[in-house]
Amino acid sequence: MAQRILIVDDEEKIRTLLSKYARHAGYESVEAGDGRTAVEICRAGNVDMVILDVMMPVLDGHEALRAIRTFSDVPVLMLSARGEEYDKVRGFKLGVDDYVVKPFSPKELMLRVAAILKRGGGDRSRETLGVAGLVVDPAARRVTVDGREVDMTPKEFDLLALLTTRPGEAITRQELLDAVWAGEQPGSDRTLDTHIKQVRRAVGPYAQRIVTLRGVGYRFEEK
Repeated sequence: MAQRILIVDDEEKIRTLLSKYARHAGYESVEAGDGRTAVEICRAGNVDMVILDVMMPVLDGHEALRAIRTFSDVPVLMLSARGEEYDKVRGFKLGVDDYVVKPFSPKELMLRVAAILKRGGGDRSRETLGVAGLVVDPAARRVTVDGREVDMTPKEFDLLALLTTRPGEAITRQELLDAVWAGEQPGSDRTLDTHIKQVRRAVGPYAQRIVTLRGVGYRFEEK
């Protein structure tokens, strides 16, 4: 079965061009025009790699990647019209496997895709998040508290994983909703708070590390 590549760019011409080259290289392709749709497709778990543009509507490439990394280790090649070192560093810190600046050669891009798929993406499979006795394993979607595995719903896990990927940072309510609900209607304005309450209950003695920032969102404290 051919490997499937998700091509994410808000420019239809670029998506069409890359899909054409992907098919010529022997891959299947699926397209998304914004970051939120990309997260939904990755959550379904039916892609082998993602080519992800940075500047997009709804959810930009960096935030989409951050959301994807809470539940998937799929290899990601990031595209950007900007080549500043800061953008590249940010992408690599979030777990990108390669970074290509626009304009680019589609043939070279496909060679990079082949190289990434051949080596199986990055070496993140054994990375864990958290602090002290709270361990979050994104690859296994598993949380342990002082050595004991705890049960969490998929959205509770995604919330905790996202918070622990950005220790010490304020994460807004909208960022959390965009990343975890990704286009779904959360039900009510209190849905996020209810889920955070359940996450705190699950992590027990580490609940106080999830700090409420009134009028803003939440922050995970390492210390």
